[in-house]
Amino acid sequence: MFIGLMYLIGLVSFLMAGIHVASAIFMTAMVSDFFGLQVLPSMIGNTMWSTMNEFLLVAIPLFILLGEILTRSGVADRMYKALAAWLEWLPGGLLHTNIVTCALFAATSGSSVATSATVGTVALPTLQKLGYQERLVLGSIAAGGTLGILIPPSINMVVYGALAEVSVGKLFAAGIVPGILVMLIIMFTIVLLALAGKVTKSNEKLMIPFLVKLKLLLDILPVVFIFSLVMGGIYLGIATPTEAAALGVVGALIIAAANRTLSVSMLHGAFLSALRTTAMVVLVVTSAYVLNFSLSLAGIPQALSEYVKDLGWSPNATIWALVAFYLFLGCFLEAIAMMVTTVGVVVPLIVSLGFDPLWFGIFMTMMMELALITPPVGLNLFVAQNIRLSRGNITDVYIGVLPFAGAMMVFVALLIYFPQIALWLPGKMFG
Repeated sequence: MFIGLMYLIGLVSFLMAGIHVASAIFMTAMVSDFFGLQVLPSMIGNTMWSTMNEFLLVAIPLFILLGEILTRSGVADRMYKALAAWLEWLPGGLLHTNIVTCALFAATSGSSVATSATVGTVALPTLQKLGYQERLVLGSIAAGGTLGILIPPSINMVVYGALAEVSVGKLFAAGIVPGILVMLIIMFTIVLLALAGKVTKSNEKLMIPFLVKLKLLLDILPVVFIFSLVMGGIYLGIATPTEAAALGVVGALIIAAANRTLSVSMLHGAFLSALRTTAMVVLVVTSAYVLNFSLSLAGIPQALSEYVKDLGWSPNATIWALVAFYLFLGCFLEAIAMMVTTVGVVVPLIVSLGFDPLWFGIFMTMMMELALITPPVGLNLFVAQNIRLSRGNITDVYIGVLPFAGAMMVFVALLIYFPQIALWLPGKMFG
């Protein structure tokens, strides 16, 4: 445990010094080597090379590129207008549109930041014009965007599957029901806030004719097409997750061409943005593999399991301790950094306690969602602040997201005590 504490202190120290996440992780592994963990340079090289050659990880740049193309093709704009026409009658009005649009866009992009930024840019001018409370608008955009890493396809699930050696196809299936339930719980929270008079200062409606509403439903079909292409390819046995991601990119190009937004400049922007994001993610994941190798060689996962057993905690008590631990980390670390730096230690622990690593993948993804909206470092909070028209204090975003963070914590409790929420669908699909 002393070595494990050294690892934690070293990692936090490097991060607090302002060092890039990937560099901090790699340097922690190197310092561990210096203190006698005997990780040979040749082993580190082999670990990094085998990670970079992992076929599953090729899905990461493909899913990122898929989201970038769809973001630039106008899909989110059209889909938002269609959903706004159908959902404005609900208590809370267009805030529901934010959440449902985020959920549907998440089913194609796989990125929470991209989902929040895209939907927020489309939604914010309309909502402010209609007199909605800015704090709740920003909070709903930040919270809705977190669905990007829970509803498949999800980049974070691909990373978790690679690190924990869990089937990505099963993870995608396990994320569908929780994703829908989180969406509904957030929408229920909006209804309660609306009934309490906290949502809007105006009763102004869009007043769209019914025939126009029917026509607008066509703008939801591109998302259904991409989701069916990707997920259908996986579950019909036609394609692996990586191949399905490639199919999704082809589908996104077809949609962009149909929307007349496909151009050399659009593709240049999409590829350049995807390249930058991929370089960051893959570098972090590769560094995490090196660190996990170092930790395993030092026997830290086994020592932690024995230590927790000696404490005499029940499995559920240990999980709640992990909830507190991840909420604390979420105040300082970005979501994927939290995942890659803890999976190697925590997954052996939860397996030794009798938990299914597939279920834990969904639990960890939920904690990553909360990390995205946890002050002061939640990325989605900064995205929401960046797209707001009035340059107010980011404290407004912090306050606006609190009701939705509370709703997500309620779902975390349900997931802990009713694990079949995540395990039922993959059990049906994969036996």
